[in-house]
Order: sequence, then structure tokens, then C-alpha cells
Amino acid sequence: MIGVAFLAATTGVPAFAQDAQDAQDGAVLPAVEMRQAPLPELARGRASWYGLKFHGRRTASGEPFDMNELTAAHQTLPFGTRVRVLNVDNGREVVVRINDRGPRIRGRIIDLSKAAAAALGFQRAGEARVVLIPH
Repeated sequence: MIGVAFLAATTGVPAFAQDAQDAQDGAVLPAVEMRQAPLPELARGRASWYGLKFHGRRTASGEPFDMNELTAAHQTLPFGTRVRVLNVDNGREVVVRINDRGPRIRGRIIDLSKAAAAALGFQRAGEARVVLIPH
């Protein structure tokens, strides 16, 4: 901003008018670097998934668990909250709805349905490093 004030003060021409004049004269204007703001994170840690053993059983929210839906268990997020889950290792993302409580294993921040794990590409591995982002 100081440079803009200096330019206007020294040339008598407002900075935006000077930029327009430079563009007309064929001058190359400096490139402006655009950076995407970092996404706010709810949590970062390990995710696991659960499926057939719990399929059809009632979740903590009262609805039956369906391993083929994009749902998840979280310790504190309210039921119905939608969260974007990013797999740190491969960049895949999925939006899930919280409908259960868990995980019950220390060191994990979220339990995903089988469908969500498959979408994130870690069904075979069983767990993955993830970031939880508000949706």
C-alpha cells in the first residue's frame, strides 16, 4: 500500500490510472501470486472403518447402520453433522454424515463406513491418515 501512495504522490497520477496507462503502453505488469487460504481443520489423525459385523445394527443416533452409505462415528460431533474427510496419503476426499459414536480404539479420530473407506482408498489397508474439515 505504501508503494501505491508513493506512486500517486510522486507522479500525480492515481496508481490505478498508472496501471491502466502502463497496460496501454505495453508494459509488463508484475504477476500477482494467488494463494488459496488453508482450510480450517477440525482434527488430524488416523481413521478406520467398520462394516459387515455392524451392518443393520442400531447406531448411537438410533438409525440402523448401513455400511454402504457415507456415514461415520465420531466421539463429540453432533449427529447429522457433515464432515469432509481428506486422505492425507492420496488426496482423496469424501463427505460423510455423523450418525454414530466412536471410535473406541485409542489413537483414532473417526470410524468410517465401508463405503467411505472405499471412496478414500483405504478399505484394504484398514486405516489411513486423515484430516477432518468442516463441510
